[in-house]
Parts: sequence; structure tokens; C-alpha cells
Amino acid sequence: MIKLGVAGSPISHSLSPVIHLAAYKELKIDAEFDALEANENTFRDFYQDAKKKNFRGLALTMPLKEVCIDYLDLVEPVARQITSVNTIVFKSGGGNGFSTDLLAFKNLLSPYFGKEIAILGAGGTARAALGALKGTNTKVKILTRSSSRHSKMIESASDTDIAFVDWNDFSSIQNSNLIISTTPKGSTDNFVVNESNADLFEVLYHPWPTKLVENYQRLGKQVIGGLSLLVEQALFQIQKFSEEDFDFDVMRTKLLKVAEQAANK
Repeated sequence: MIKLGVAGSPISHSLSPVIHLAAYKELKIDAEFDALEANENTFRDFYQDAKKKNFRGLALTMPLKEVCIDYLDLVEPVARQITSVNTIVFKSGGGNGFSTDLLAFKNLLSPYFGKEIAILGAGGTARAALGALKGTNTKVKILTRSSSRHSKMIESASDTDIAFVDWNDFSSIQNSNLIISTTPKGSTDNFVVNESNADLFEVLYHPWPTKLVENYQRLGKQVIGGLSLLVEQALFQIQKFSEEDFDFDVMRTKLLKVAEQAANK
């Protein structure tokens, strides 16, 4: 049996165990995958304990994607570039860090490459989205509340046309082709959308729909939901954890159904 888990805080709402276990069942792999509570203060001991218990790997969610980097033995270059790791694979007693978030964004954002994209927020998920746009000739506007994370955003995609916009200037990004909201729940509830040319990518899946999603659905705009991101990044995690090759298209279809059913319970 391979021992796996998703770690973060709060973690009880995570659909990752349901998604991963469905995949390993499909692959006929005996696996254990648990939701594990860990935060910035407890991660060091949690990480050492996971190694002692011979975990094969860990999926990470907030608030661990950045803090974990200091403890890993190896971090892939693109994950270090965006200062965000959401996947740890244990090999020979050491932990190797990856960003399957970035890989997922590359797949999901490809129809918008070369166009204009706006990103709400500047945390680890925002940096993964921005890193996925590196080298795609995409113009990016980033709405932030402060300039404290601007430098890390720039480092995430150094060759990209980036402009920073004040958080309160939401109306100025409505001519974008796509708006990606990477902020915690409730952060965008006060935004008013009367008209927009933009599609919306909301990375949240709980609660769903958010008020922002409802606004864009009312306007008839295309909305990409957080379940799509959750499943897409999980596909790459499953590949790394299982060390098996499988058809992503077939598995994606099955796991999206599993995720939707679990989310609607």
C-alpha cells in the first residue's frame, strides 16, 4: 500500500481524498489518502513525521505552499520560480517539491495564451497562474491590495507584460479576455459587475457558486470553476505518486464526475 495525504488548514472540506482514491481504484493501486491538518507552525514536525511514516507523497494546500520550501531537499526550478509547491514526493528519505498547479494552469489557460488576462490576488495560486503564462506573449494585469508581493509576482514570469492595478479599480479589467480570481472566499463579494467582456476563472469550489461567479453567469460569460483546477492538478499528482502512465482525458472525465458528485453532497 502507498501512503498519501493532503495537508493544510482548514482541511476538512477538501475533496482531494475522494478524487485521488477514485483514481487509484481505477488504476488498481492499493493506496491510503487522508486529509491531514497542518499549518505554518506545525508543518516542520508534520513533515518529519510524514517521512518517518514512509509517506509516498503529499498534496499541499493553503497555507503550506510557500512555507514548505524551506524544508524540502529538492525543489523543481519552476516551483522555486513561483515560490509555490503543492506536491511533495518522497524519494530515498528526502522530499522533492513540485507545482502541479502550474501544470494545470498551463492546460486550462491555453485558449487564452496571447490575449489579455487579469489576476485577482498575489499569493501562491496567483503565482502559479502567472508562471503558466510565461513565454506565451500574454498581457497580464494583477489586482492587489498592497505592493508587498509585487516582486515575487514579477519573478514568477519575468518576461511577461505585467501591470499592477489597485484592488479597488476592478472596473478597469473588464476589457480583459479572462479574469482569474485566486483569493479566499468572501474577498470578491463586494465587487459589482454590470458589464464585462471577460470570462471568469474562479479557483474556489467551496462555497459554490461565489457571488462573483453568479455575476458573470448572469452576464452569460463563460465560467471555469475550481473543480476543474482541482482535478487538473490532481492528474499530475496522481501520475507522480502512482508512477503509472494513464490517459489524462479519460481519467479527467471520470474524476470531474466524482468531484462534482462529492461537491454537491
